[in-house]
Amino acid sequence: MLLVVAGAGAAGSVTFAAQAEPADPLAVYAARIVGDRARTRIVLEFDRKPEIAVRYIARPDRIVIDLPATVFTFPEADLEARGLFRDIRYGSMDADSARLVLTADRPARLVASEVMANESGTGYRLVLDAEMVSQQDFEKLVNDQSWMTASVDATATAQRGDRVGQSEPAAPGAFVIAIDAGHGGIDAGATGAATKTQEKEITLAFAKALSDRLKGEPGIEAFLVREGDEFLSLSERVTIARQRGANLLISFHADTLRQSNIRGATVYTISDKASDRMAADLAERENLSDAVGGVSDTGEPAEVSDILLDLTRRETQAFSISMAESVVRSFEGQVALINNPHRYAGFRVLQAHDVPSILLELGFLSNKEDEKLLLDPAWRVKIADLLAAAIRRYRLPVVANGG
Repeated sequence: MLLVVAGAGAAGSVTFAAQAEPADPLAVYAARIVGDRARTRIVLEFDRKPEIAVRYIARPDRIVIDLPATVFTFPEADLEARGLFRDIRYGSMDADSARLVLTADRPARLVASEVMANESGTGYRLVLDAEMVSQQDFEKLVNDQSWMTASVDATATAQRGDRVGQSEPAAPGAFVIAIDAGHGGIDAGATGAATKTQEKEITLAFAKALSDRLKGEPGIEAFLVREGDEFLSLSERVTIARQRGANLLISFHADTLRQSNIRGATVYTISDKASDRMAADLAERENLSDAVGGVSDTGEPAEVSDILLDLTRRETQAFSISMAESVVRSFEGQVALINNPHRYAGFRVLQAHDVPSILLELGFLSNKEDEKLLLDPAWRVKIADLLAAAIRRYRLPVVANGG
């Protein structure tokens, strides 16, 4: 069953409807937003009648509107954040669903969420009326529907988990590599300064290139954590890697910086303390992926703190550092690197205590030279070749030691 809010006169008025069979995606062809810091109205014009589900998430305070598969064709400027909202994101979650995430500048609730037929007789409009509320009232909204939020998140996780259950088990003794394309779906990531190419497209292209390259490596089996333009939470990425028995996780990214003159690749490993301010800022931005996607913050996974677990974590961190150093060694003289190319910070996607993991910043989309290379298929192949060499070098002592 799917929780639906359609034609509701006030937030919290809900009905239940059976989930429809997959169909062609809806289209939102126009959008507008008006209002101030007390009340804000958002109107979306659909080609067909949408069914929506509304929920509230705290830290940061967000109003999340779940939709069926939907394409958004209006200019981005038509739905720029204003009034009660400091950030507005929209996009696909997977092939069957989409989402609108309204991050509040101050606590807010929907007093109306109505789907109405247009007077012209064609199309429908979704009207969302939000008004400010106290922090206490917002927290009550979140608590009153916490069962719904947990159910929706669990359902989405279970649907993506089907991919894990249906996957072929790795061959006995295979060295399994999880290739993680950063961002995806509603979370587009950074945007190219010149071409406006989205980071999620670049990371998936590099992930596929490395996967293709590793198919010819004996004893190695690689798989894509994100296979298409879908949203995966950070914890889902880690869980998929662990459930597939990954011996190594490589996460691709291509961020932006305020300083457009800075360029080059960087390799990151996890640490409670960041190596520098730039690493700390980058980790903070990347860790906001769940907030962008409208995922509730469930906190860090509960793990028993004991000596054996601590030893495993330390050993995993040592292996991660070894892989990072192998990548830097492969790239030196072949690929532009920033100063001190191995850095570290608290990246949540690297948090598996038993899977060595690195985050590879391929370059910066804020730099025109890096952006040009990031879009070059030949350079993509070169990076895949260099990473394959780094993996071979890293794997030899790991396999020799029974890892």
